Amino acid sequence: MGRSTQSQLGYSPSGEERDEATGRKGRTRTAGALACMVNAEVGAVLSVMRRNARWAGRYISGDEPMEHSLIRNLKTLRRKIFTWQSPSSPGWQSVNPSFYLSPFLDVIRSDETGAPITGVALSAVYKILTLDIIDVKTVSVEGAIHGIVDAVTSCRFEVTDPASEEVVLMKILQVLLACMKCGAGLVLSNRDVCVVVNTCFRVVHQAGSKGELLQRTARHTMHELVRTIFSHLPDLDPTPGAVNDVEATGNGSIEAAPHFLKDVTVWFQRLSTEDSSRSQGTNPSTSNGASGEDGYSEGFTREPERSEPDSQAEDTLPRKPPRPPSREKMALVVSNKADQDKSHKDGSPALEPYGVPCMVEIFHFLCSLLNITDPTGPGHSLLASDEEVPLFALGLINTAIELGGQSFGYHPKLLALVQDELFRNLMQMGLSFTPPVLSMVCSIVLNLYHHLGTFLKLQIEAFFVYVVIRLAQGKYGAAYQQQEVAMEALVDFCRQPTFMAEMYANFDCDIICSNAFEDIGNLLSKSAFPVNCPLSAMHVLALEGLLAVIHSMADRIDSLPVTPQLEMVNYTDAPDFVPFWTLKCPSYEDPSCWVEFVRQQKYIKRRLMIGADHFNRDPKKGLEFLQGIRLLPKNLDPKSVACFFRYTTGLDKRLLGDFLGDHDEFCVQVLQELAKTFDFSDMSLDAALRTFLESFRLPGEAQKIQRVLEAFAQRYYEQSPVVFANEDAAFTLAYSIIILNTDLHNPQVKRKMTEEDFIRNNRGINGKQDLPREMLAELYHSIARNEIRISYDNGAGVPEMTHSRWVDLMRRSRSSTPYIKCDSRPLLDHDMFAIISGPTIAAISVVFDHAEDEDVLRSCVDGFLAVAKISASHRLEDVLDDLVVSLCKFTTLLNPTASAEEPVVVFGDDTKARMAAVTVFTIANKWGDYVRTGWRNILDCILRLHKLGLLPSRVASDATDDADAGGDSAQGRVMSGNLSLAVIPSAGNRRRSTGLMSRFSQLLSLDVDEPRTQPTEQQLAAHQKTLRTIEACHIDNIFSDSKFLQAESLLQLARALIWAAGRPHKGGSSPEDEDTAVFCLELLIAITLNNRDRIMLLWQMVYEHMAGIVQTSMVPGLLVEKAVFGLLRICQRLLPYKEDLAEELLRSLQLLLKLDARVAEAFCERITQEMMQLVKANAGHIKSPMGWRTVSSLLASTVRHPEAFGPGFETLSFIMSDGAHLTPANYVLCLDAARAFAEARVGGVERSIRALDLLAESVNCLIQWAATCSDSTKGAGGEVFKPETKDDAIVDTQALGEMWLRLAQVLRRVCGEQREDVRNHAILSLQRCLLSVENIHLPPTIWHPCFEQVIFVMLDDLLDVALRHPPKEYRGMEGTLLHAMKFLSKIFLQYLSQLSQLPSFRPTWFNILSRMEMYMNARLKGKGSDKLQEVIPELLKNMLLIMHNKGVLVQRSTLSGDSLWELTWHHVEAIAPALQSELFPEQEGDPEAESSIPLLGRGDAPATPVGEQDAEKVKEQILAEKQ
Repeated sequence: MGRSTQSQLGYSPSGEERDEATGRKGRTRTAGALACMVNAEVGAVLSVMRRNARWAGRYISGDEPMEHSLIRNLKTLRRKIFTWQSPSSPGWQSVNPSFYLSPFLDVIRSDETGAPITGVALSAVYKILTLDIIDVKTVSVEGAIHGIVDAVTSCRFEVTDPASEEVVLMKILQVLLACMKCGAGLVLSNRDVCVVVNTCFRVVHQAGSKGELLQRTARHTMHELVRTIFSHLPDLDPTPGAVNDVEATGNGSIEAAPHFLKDVTVWFQRLSTEDSSRSQGTNPSTSNGASGEDGYSEGFTREPERSEPDSQAEDTLPRKPPRPPSREKMALVVSNKADQDKSHKDGSPALEPYGVPCMVEIFHFLCSLLNITDPTGPGHSLLASDEEVPLFALGLINTAIELGGQSFGYHPKLLALVQDELFRNLMQMGLSFTPPVLSMVCSIVLNLYHHLGTFLKLQIEAFFVYVVIRLAQGKYGAAYQQQEVAMEALVDFCRQPTFMAEMYANFDCDIICSNAFEDIGNLLSKSAFPVNCPLSAMHVLALEGLLAVIHSMADRIDSLPVTPQLEMVNYTDAPDFVPFWTLKCPSYEDPSCWVEFVRQQKYIKRRLMIGADHFNRDPKKGLEFLQGIRLLPKNLDPKSVACFFRYTTGLDKRLLGDFLGDHDEFCVQVLQELAKTFDFSDMSLDAALRTFLESFRLPGEAQKIQRVLEAFAQRYYEQSPVVFANEDAAFTLAYSIIILNTDLHNPQVKRKMTEEDFIRNNRGINGKQDLPREMLAELYHSIARNEIRISYDNGAGVPEMTHSRWVDLMRRSRSSTPYIKCDSRPLLDHDMFAIISGPTIAAISVVFDHAEDEDVLRSCVDGFLAVAKISASHRLEDVLDDLVVSLCKFTTLLNPTASAEEPVVVFGDDTKARMAAVTVFTIANKWGDYVRTGWRNILDCILRLHKLGLLPSRVASDATDDADAGGDSAQGRVMSGNLSLAVIPSAGNRRRSTGLMSRFSQLLSLDVDEPRTQPTEQQLAAHQKTLRTIEACHIDNIFSDSKFLQAESLLQLARALIWAAGRPHKGGSSPEDEDTAVFCLELLIAITLNNRDRIMLLWQMVYEHMAGIVQTSMVPGLLVEKAVFGLLRICQRLLPYKEDLAEELLRSLQLLLKLDARVAEAFCERITQEMMQLVKANAGHIKSPMGWRTVSSLLASTVRHPEAFGPGFETLSFIMSDGAHLTPANYVLCLDAARAFAEARVGGVERSIRALDLLAESVNCLIQWAATCSDSTKGAGGEVFKPETKDDAIVDTQALGEMWLRLAQVLRRVCGEQREDVRNHAILSLQRCLLSVENIHLPPTIWHPCFEQVIFVMLDDLLDVALRHPPKEYRGMEGTLLHAMKFLSKIFLQYLSQLSQLPSFRPTWFNILSRMEMYMNARLKGKGSDKLQEVIPELLKNMLLIMHNKGVLVQRSTLSGDSLWELTWHHVEAIAPALQSELFPEQEGDPEAESSIPLLGRGDAPATPVGEQDAEKVKEQILAEKQ
């Protein structure tokens, strides 16, 4: 049997250790010591017997004295015990214990002894057992221990007084318990153990009329017996065989037990009969130990005479140990077998040690004590009269389950008892008895769930649906105490880590089971709601259960990372119809298989429920809907529809009955297919009919009833052909049962059908033969006792667990899917939490709202945080948003303060509001990644704190200031040093502040009109609480750590800020609204700067918000100020890091150009200073023309503002000085800006001249770029690289030419300046620019546009100004005109060689002459001089001489008379008529003299520039030649 030794059972009478080799105690007793002890007990018994005259002496005929056999046996024992200590004696271990036990046992059996004598004899036996004389190695120990049990259970004694009787009964219990616990107790047979339990239970039963001590002792002994017996169960080897096989043989009942246990079961039944008779007022002679007619007490019914059992009857069930037994167990088994063999040789019986058979019988008896529906059950009368008896029975069962544990599952008969009889009785007890009984029932079920849950899938579901949930709802007649106990039990189950996960996986995701998880969640949520009543213990208890579920989910998240969500199978997307009732899970061991399977099952179940709802409204449309979602095939077949009816819950049974009873052929086929889904094998007709009619309501029309019963009869006959001759017999009897049910249970029927009537009505229906009378009688009584009644609840309530439902449940349990055991991984938590999240948040919120106890509030807060954690882990953003919305309401920050009291004091005194505030901001900090629309509510709270002046200043400001420092905001997360009351300002301090400490100032000085009072201690304490709360919220972390937020959450936060700021409008806003908008803008800028790495995500909405503020602001204000300088700050911070965004950032600065004039005037200086910082810090990062256009436009706009002029010009100088930051992209733009500064009078003449110098010096950049461009086309060896296309080289040269020409045009425009010094300096700067063209390597063609667009335009403009404006307006114009003429002459002569090669030379030359003529003939206003008339001829003379010397101006004969020579002199005559004769008198009018004039350097341009000195030299050379 593989059993334990005595020490393994935990029993050691004297507490001493045993020797492993001998099995004796570590301190062994000698044989003499044992003999003395036994001798003392013999003496004790003899001394008590001698007190009675009956035992003093006996005489027979002949006056020969003769002692009584009892005394003689005791004396004989006394003589023998001392002989066993001699050296030649084999010792006590080799002595048959029966030798020294039988004298005592004879005294116990004798009916001549009184209670005192019997009690002393029992004490002697008890002492021998506890001395450890007998153990498993003792010779013939089986017979000895059996003899003790037999004698004690057959004890008879004379009753002298009630007290002595109770003493004897207690000693009987003591000895029986010692037998079980002693070392030899392991060899007790199954029969002996059953007898011991029977005897102890009888004492428990009889103790009801005895003293309290006996009652308690008897109950305790019974518990210890059960504990000892079932603690042995884990040591037994598993019994092979399937559970279904056991059910088929009677579920471990008496018929399935070995025959040698039947007598014991009969005793149990006799006991119940005696109990029943006693409850009816009879007084059997042996009841309660009372004296009978002979004045003696049997104590217990003597065991009937029985023959020696044969070896075959005593064989226990075969066992196949899964593992080899230990060495100790093996030795014990061998020893027992040796002893048994020896006993066989001696002729004594060989009793096999007890095991599973006796446990099956004992457990079956304990279960039968709970049977309250069967009047013949053993414990019916007890349960009907005494509440303590069911509690006692339940306690014994609970003890057995606690000690047996999982071992019940290794033995099919025990498991079958648990599955069927125990659970059925537990469900009946739970609904029928008082709270203590219900509590014990729930405790047993909890133990069963822990140890045997995998074997009790459908039983656990039924217990919750029909008992726990029903009672916990407080409906259907349940008392408040029952409701509370049921709720406590439910909460205990919810505290199990994987309970709810297993409920969901096994039941909610099974299409034929109820939604246990969802029902429990809804029940807990609803029970936590205090509706129109204060918060009670029941509400808090329900909340505990709900929180236990939530915390279990949160703990599973901590144990392992959340597993990736498996792809949900969309059943409606399946290409073909798949029968949902045929789907099977590939493996229930592999989570990757069963998780996907149960999710698919849950998906199908939801669709089936929707289909059921459609069917209940319209059956035809409902079936069409199911076809549409592919739960039924396109072409409807009867089998699919029948399976839908069979496996779908929530169908209207009335509609279903009408559909099945319809005469339509398709409906008839569906009915037949539905009947085929039932298994009626081995079921009685009434049980099968009950099961069949559970699925729908029997229609009222006779024809429909007939069709239904015909389908039922056909199916029943197929599976039970032995009972009936044909289908008609089954149909007729079924119809007769329906009529009988109506007749017996319809109150309108006055004359009820009798049994004889029923039998007579069914004569000859079985193929013209009668059915067995016993069968018909049984059917009649079954219907009479239990009406065929179906609860047509349609989901509206909780139905009752009827007998037919239980039978169907047991049948379904044979083929149900395996019980899924969940572990610590959150495999299904996402789906589970999505179901219960809404009710859970609502329930916790309501309790939080009504609770006043801090412990309850703290539990609610923990629940809120757990909900947030789960929502974030499973990406349930909507749930998290709902939680945030709910929490924000409790902060009271969103509600206007109705009280006139200081809001800060109110907030500080409200514990609930402070806890909610800390919780909501904790959620925002920890799980802000998954907050979406909830940011709006969070910001509302922040704005309220801001208005109250409770926010630390760094929430907005420091977050932006520290943005460049690596984003490390940890140093500012705790408001440092400013939370002490020691720094509270005095009462006279009226300084307005929005900081945190300003609240104390306002507290000390509330209003000027009110008397100054010092704050009370209560107010100061409230302020301290408020400050500590705000500190614990870490609000600044939300924005400083926003760089860690997920993109979607960050977007929602930014949108929430913009939404909270409000839409800007031109009409202005109230100061309060503006303050809110300013604060929101600061926060928006803060998160923008903190998220520079993903600025593109935010930039568009940030820019649009700022643009709206800038464009709608008509007057200077704080909001537009924050927008303007916030925009500049963003550009300053982000330009170094986001080159790809530089153009966008700089384009945004164009908003500053759109400022209203008043706003721009107010902020221009600061704007310019910010721009200067931006340019100085980021000039190298501004590369696009668009960006520089914005910068230059802003700089140019500063010339209108004196206070901004200086910084603006300094910024421009920084860019243009030495060409440090001039680039082709900004060159032209900087020229325009410099021109604006040169023309502006704000900075004075000196600043304008400096601007002109910047323009003139900028030509050096062109020279440098020209050199770089030239070098880039040459290799290291000097070879020339040609561009790929012809335009590649032209583009660079052309760009340089355009920039140079633009520089000249800019300077030309300044040349018309009204101020003389600026004007003249501009002409000189233009001259410098034009003279540097050789170093730029521009093509000669550039000179034509230069003359046409620059030089000639400048000359014309200057002359026009001189002629139109009086000298007072433009002073020194004559000198300017002289400078202009000299500039013209110098430029022309400098580049004469290039100009002469151009096709446009003639027009250019004639235009020059025309301008000189115009200047010569100009008559300036005011006091003028003739300087122009003097200088122009001289300049012209030089030009003509050099042109002649260069061979440009020579006399040639032409037929048309339009040669350059002729036309030139034609123009010169208008300027200086005598100039030709002065320079060339001999050539005047002589065209042929050309050849005689020597031309110096003809054909070659001079190597050096030609100036006035060169002209003088040429002139002298010509005169010398003439001479």
